[in-house]
Amino acid sequence: MNKLSGVLLGATLMMSSLAVHADEFLKSIKDFSLLDQLHNNHTLSEYEDRDYIVMYIHGSGCPIARLSVPAYKEIAEQYRGKNIEFLMLNSFIQDDLKRIEMEAAEFKITFPILKDEDQTVAKSLGVERTAEVFIIDPRTKEVKFRGPINDALGYETQRNNFDNHYLTDALDTVLAGGVVDMNDIPDSKGCLVGFFHPAVTGG
Repeated sequence: MNKLSGVLLGATLMMSSLAVHADEFLKSIKDFSLLDQLHNNHTLSEYEDRDYIVMYIHGSGCPIARLSVPAYKEIAEQYRGKNIEFLMLNSFIQDDLKRIEMEAAEFKITFPILKDEDQTVAKSLGVERTAEVFIIDPRTKEVKFRGPINDALGYETQRNNFDNHYLTDALDTVLAGGVVDMNDIPDSKGCLVGFFHPAVTGG
């Protein structure tokens, strides 16, 4: 094998590896029946008339999750005329509905914050951190995108201006019938979601 052939083969294998990683990264949401902060029940099936659900990973007390809420609100308002449902999901063991309700009131969060009591919904999605967002097809249960809202926030940084609009770009892509290239999406910054419930640990 000559040097050029070796380089081309290596590049092909690398691209194949990245494609597999992207496919494994995008999982499917399980059916759910969850209460929100106002004790209203929500099921996945009730959103089957929506084109997409956008799910934001919430955590009471998490600084990055709190700082990302205004951007999430703005995007929900921007897409108000589209057939999209904007929700939040809280899978923290220590966050009960009362604490979530207090956080929602303090930060004027009007989205339903669904309490994933046994953490199985988050586990099905492969959730790792707060402030991550998922675009989900409620009919097929497939995740079309997961990642940060934008690149404004880091663990030690906060910028008023940012270069990448990951969520809105992804929404525009899927609404146009396209596929988001997940290899261009960085990992989300946020508080780590630990999985401790026996339903997901097997304990």
